[in-house]
Amino acid sequence: MSNATKPISIVLPEGFNQRATDRICKEFDPVILKRPDPELVPAEKREEIRGMAAWLDPAWIPLIDALPNLEIVSNFGVGYDPESSLHAIGKGIPVTHTPSVLDEEVADTALALLLNTVRELYFAEEWLRGGKWKNEGNYRLTPLTLRERTVGIYGLGRIGKAIARRIEAFGLMVHYHNRNPDPEAGYKYHDSLASLAAAVDTLIVVAPGTPSTRHTVNADILKALGPEGVLVNIGRGTVVDEAALIRALADKTIAAAGLDVFEDEPHVPADLIAMRNVCLLPHVGSASVHTRGKMGDLVADNLVSWFTQGKAITPVPEARDIARRREN
Repeated sequence: MSNATKPISIVLPEGFNQRATDRICKEFDPVILKRPDPELVPAEKREEIRGMAAWLDPAWIPLIDALPNLEIVSNFGVGYDPESSLHAIGKGIPVTHTPSVLDEEVADTALALLLNTVRELYFAEEWLRGGKWKNEGNYRLTPLTLRERTVGIYGLGRIGKAIARRIEAFGLMVHYHNRNPDPEAGYKYHDSLASLAAAVDTLIVVAPGTPSTRHTVNADILKALGPEGVLVNIGRGTVVDEAALIRALADKTIAAAGLDVFEDEPHVPADLIAMRNVCLLPHVGSASVHTRGKMGDLVADNLVSWFTQGKAITPVPEARDIARRREN
């Protein structure tokens, strides 16, 4: 227990990551809310709360505005909601996230999602478990394979590079699109997403969900990917125009898709659920006890560092220049 941080009040949601909750309760004075409603904050705590731990989304904005001495928001996840994050940053409140500790886990999930999509492993297991192997014979030969594919990565950051290393290990070519080329990447760079989609038959989306990336994977991009095309989205659901994707899958504009993220989670369109050429996961990219524990530790470590060292460990890029506002 830190004598320096224990008197400091931190607000966090009920049901938050257990590792982060345990650490925050040990290091700070926790104020746990059932939902981000300013009316639920005890009156005597409103001015005492100086930190927040959360899964940021727009619902947190009223609470951010209601806490006059809030100094920092520690967000759980490498991705972060742009509306609520930029709102806090605009008030001079830095926002942190949890990069790096989940890169390898998410990359593992991306490859599993790709393999499951092209080789129909879920449906093959279902065939076995339902007794069809014994009663009806072998599962069908899958029309798709990874062999001889060219993979494009939309968003070659830390996670994108971890995915690229795995793709290379499968003996496949890697291309990528970022806003700017990475001189150390060693892969074929495309200065537009359209150019990338036209050059590959497999597109893995790792881009963050921001206003500038919203629906950038649209009908034209899917058409450029082609009838043998496979789309995998492990980034954010808003990057893909879901309605356009459903049409492209239905009319065979592309062959298949593997999705871990969706536009309106946890609501998944019935049309996607009904399709056999789609692999669907409930946003489990980093969902192991091991990795979520490390993410929870980083949420707490950012708060401890802020209140003892005067700086955050992993601020989001937009918050890197915000200095400490108050002294302990």
